[in-house]
Amino acid sequence: MKLFKDIQYVGVNDRELDLFEGQYIVPNGMAYNSYAILDEKIAVMDSVETRFSARWLENIACVTDGKAPDYLVVQHMEPDHSGSIAAFMNAYPQAKVVASARAFVMMKNFFGMELGDKAVSVSDGTTLELGSHTLRFVTAAMVHWPEVIMTYDEKEKVLFSADAFGKFGALDTEEDWACEARRYYFGIVGKYGGPVQAVLKKIAAWEINTICPLHGPVLRENLSYYFDLYNTWSSYEPEEEGVAIAYTSMYGNTKKAVEKLVAMLQEKGVKVALSDLARCDFAEAVEDAFRYSKLVLATTTYNGGIFPPMRAFIEHLTERGYTKRTVGLIENGSWAPAAARVMRGMLEKSKDLTYTDTTVKIVSALNDESAAQLEALAEELCQ
Repeated sequence: MKLFKDIQYVGVNDRELDLFEGQYIVPNGMAYNSYAILDEKIAVMDSVETRFSARWLENIACVTDGKAPDYLVVQHMEPDHSGSIAAFMNAYPQAKVVASARAFVMMKNFFGMELGDKAVSVSDGTTLELGSHTLRFVTAAMVHWPEVIMTYDEKEKVLFSADAFGKFGALDTEEDWACEARRYYFGIVGKYGGPVQAVLKKIAAWEINTICPLHGPVLRENLSYYFDLYNTWSSYEPEEEGVAIAYTSMYGNTKKAVEKLVAMLQEKGVKVALSDLARCDFAEAVEDAFRYSKLVLATTTYNGGIFPPMRAFIEHLTERGYTKRTVGLIENGSWAPAAARVMRGMLEKSKDLTYTDTTVKIVSALNDESAAQLEALAEELCQ
């Protein structure tokens, strides 16, 4: 893929992968992106997962017509991007590796690599001259690892953005960018909204015409759309008005209550996203909780606490800094309901949450009293 006259794509698609990072379902695989800048000196931007080393090296040799690259720029040390560094150095022993100081420590930890005078350490403002291309580096610590750098090509005004602006899915897949980018962001980067905000401020003055992330498609058009989404996501603001409802149900009674609430809200024109936490893709449920302005949690009392999938879900939210939302609670219990108290206690780790006045209390199954509470909750959620 030729992006510009002298910038070409040399990455690979992974259609073998079922779980990214061992936990995120990727039905359409993943892309491990790498780019070659062909100038008086040749720089390759990042490597790929180790299973694809040979194919990646073939791609590099193809676009360089067999000429040896001068530099490998390592922006991020997760193994899906650093896994082929050793293969690169074996193929091109005269090349130098450009990375942050912390990245070189990780190279030693991961691969036992001591690069000596082949290591070029960069930080904020460091530049690298390739000929007509000047690369400018910026640190992006904790987006989403501490060693991360991003790179700006001053000639073509390209931002090589590391994992930022990435998404799930191989490049030969036609699918909506925002859905899989949102799931990727909140699953993997979401805890680090503050560092994302910091790096967005660092690059705000640059004229950027193209974004080349380490996962997902190259972004060329309407870049304000992507920057605006990243600003919304990283500032923890709701992206849309609507209600995400996440529930667990042991014998179907809590599910019936939730379905009744969904019908009430939809009749009032409210957008609703529903997740059965025992069966759904957890990352999708987390994505919806951050996407919408309101959240309803419904679960049963279980062993004096709450049903395990709900406990795990709330932990997923709080460890990612869940905030600035309205939360409603529905509890069910046959003899000692405690779910609402436990859920609220777990959410104390999250700041700036507003709770509905109505908490729905179901004793085994819906009755007239709890059905009326559902009506009251629906009214509050519409405000």
